[in-house]
Amino acid sequence: MAKKRRPQTKAEPQGAAADVTYPVVGAREPCPCNSGRRYKACHGRAAAHAVTELVQRPFEGLPGEPDWVALRELVPAATVELHLKGGLPEGVPSVTLATVLPMAWPALRRDNGAVLLGLQNDTSSGDLSRDLAHTLRRALEAEPGTPVAAGDTLDGGWAPADGPRLQDLLDPQGAFEPVVHEGFEFWIEDAENATGEVAASLERANDAAIPTVRLTGVESAYWCETPDKNHLRWVMTHPEEKLLDALARLHAAGASSLAEGTRLVGSFRAHGLTVPVWDLPTAMRADDVEKPAAAFAERLADALANDTPLTADERRARSGLTNRQVTLS
Repeated sequence: MAKKRRPQTKAEPQGAAADVTYPVVGAREPCPCNSGRRYKACHGRAAAHAVTELVQRPFEGLPGEPDWVALRELVPAATVELHLKGGLPEGVPSVTLATVLPMAWPALRRDNGAVLLGLQNDTSSGDLSRDLAHTLRRALEAEPGTPVAAGDTLDGGWAPADGPRLQDLLDPQGAFEPVVHEGFEFWIEDAENATGEVAASLERANDAAIPTVRLTGVESAYWCETPDKNHLRWVMTHPEEKLLDALARLHAAGASSLAEGTRLVGSFRAHGLTVPVWDLPTAMRADDVEKPAAAFAERLADALANDTPLTADERRARSGLTNRQVTLS
């Protein structure tokens, strides 16, 4: 695939030369202002931080927005096939989103040309969607058999403020169907025959992964197992205030649990969405949660449709839920 040349935009200089503009060049090239410093250490600093405003819902408008959030924040090992607008470029048999890649690489181009895009990585701006789109473009242009590391030279390694977002690159009609894995064998094309340090690294990563299962009967709900108790974490797209009211109504009515021995313990915010969390008994497996979760979804729908003012008990329940809410991102 032929490399695309970045348009020559201008960067704002610093100090006394504020009325002068300079072309954007590679991060490691000499700055055009003739300071003798590399561009990234001089006028490139402004370009590196061009996108500073935090985008609260970076995945809004993408198919499967709540699953994007879950894979970013909750799920250790999962993959999803991505569908690009206009189809795949020549020489790229597939594009796959992965929660984590080896060595925390932002992306990887396999020997056969397939692209893996890492989701759980630090990003350079306030717009996660733009940063991931920038990494995806770099991966599509990388040589087969190479990882895409942070700070590679295409566009200086930074996501330009006017660059595309995932919403610009991905097919809005494409399915988003996460596959949750028990471990990270998807990193390696022939994991069964891995040896030496590769096998050791894979074993360490697998040992650290919390067992997680995506429920099939409701959307974007993930069961996970921990040593002391299990949990259900359910990413929801309902407006936060309306959802908290509905959860408070159910809690005040004694209907917020999923089944005997379960308890709604609170919620957290992640990328603009609310994620209620339930504690589950250690004996309660993912299959055991399916029917109770479906029944709760029906109760929640009824509560969401209720527009009457909250009662005193419901207000107290809502206050308790709000006090236990945490913001992750």
